[in-house]
Amino acid sequence: MRHRIAVVGSGPAGLTFARVLHRHDHPVTVLERDPAPDARPPGGTLDLHEGLGQLALDKAGLLAAFQTLSRPEGQAMRILDTDGTVLRDWRPRPDDRANPEIDRGQLRDLLLGPLDVRWGRGVTQVVPGTRDGVLVHFADGRQETFDLVVGADGAWSRVRPAVSSVAPHYTGVTSIESSLDDVDTRYPDLARLIGDGSLAVYGMNRSLVAQRNSGGHVKVYTKFRAPLDWHTNLDLADVEAVRSSLLALFDGWAAPVLALLRHGTAFVHRPLYVLPVSHTWTHVPGVTLLGDAAHLMPPLGAGANLAMLEGAELAESIAAAPGPGDLDEAVRAFEEQMWTRAGRWAEITTAGLERLVSPDPAEALALFDEVQPS
Repeated sequence: MRHRIAVVGSGPAGLTFARVLHRHDHPVTVLERDPAPDARPPGGTLDLHEGLGQLALDKAGLLAAFQTLSRPEGQAMRILDTDGTVLRDWRPRPDDRANPEIDRGQLRDLLLGPLDVRWGRGVTQVVPGTRDGVLVHFADGRQETFDLVVGADGAWSRVRPAVSSVAPHYTGVTSIESSLDDVDTRYPDLARLIGDGSLAVYGMNRSLVAQRNSGGHVKVYTKFRAPLDWHTNLDLADVEAVRSSLLALFDGWAAPVLALLRHGTAFVHRPLYVLPVSHTWTHVPGVTLLGDAAHLMPPLGAGANLAMLEGAELAESIAAAPGPGDLDEAVRAFEEQMWTRAGRWAEITTAGLERLVSPDPAEALALFDEVQPS
């Protein structure tokens, strides 16, 4: 008898989990609150690491398709001083595929493939230990029972309370995201400044990063240390008011850098939250977590990679479990492995955020030199 398995969330973790199970001919139900794949913008670009995200895609049989879509040139990184001086200008070799970039939307479509996703199925509560299994409550009042429910529903997971009472806490760092469209045609000077990959500028307790996506689209991220209520007297829906606030915050920086803010659109406020570095829980039969739901950490390139590999590994463990009694042991063993690896990465990314948004901008440059290939 096949296990009745549901994964909540159609992000990289949930879809990788479902895709690998599908490859092993195991049915899985994907539950997603969004009404359709294109209901909201998919987000920016991801760099998928050889031993993490790319390994997960290989387990899903999708590595070759990923290599066709990905942008190895997107690994390039240019770092400027606040006065516009170029401090570092790293470009990958033509054959370098350690961390190629792919748009989140392209990755989502690649993973979706033949999967049957139940769109518009928002989960409100998960109740383990019922007579028939794990009971899932939906926003529309319906209920359904499964043998295993996997929470891959992000930072504010509705599945997490079934195994852990811990909630994310604010890091003290806020991020504001904006965009530039058709940058090569409309803003050729900025396109040249950004290059093929990313441009970063680090100041005292603040930073600005511009990251090229496909199709001439650029995401711009400002990060700065501030209280959670820093915007009390600012209407975040007022684009020009947010722009003015950011320009004042980065006053004195080089004009070409500030142009990234002057031309940006649709500012999105994203305070950075994390879970404790060593977040674990007492195993609960029938429920587990992946990715941000399990180990929310600063966005320094590891989260999606870890989540995808976790999804692939959990799926393989389940597919290899011969009988109903083996499912729980497979999940329990997976959790132990996940906690160890995620704990290491949480320490790394937490320390990294402290250095990238630091009172001493030299810390960010030193971190780049430590991790970037020569």
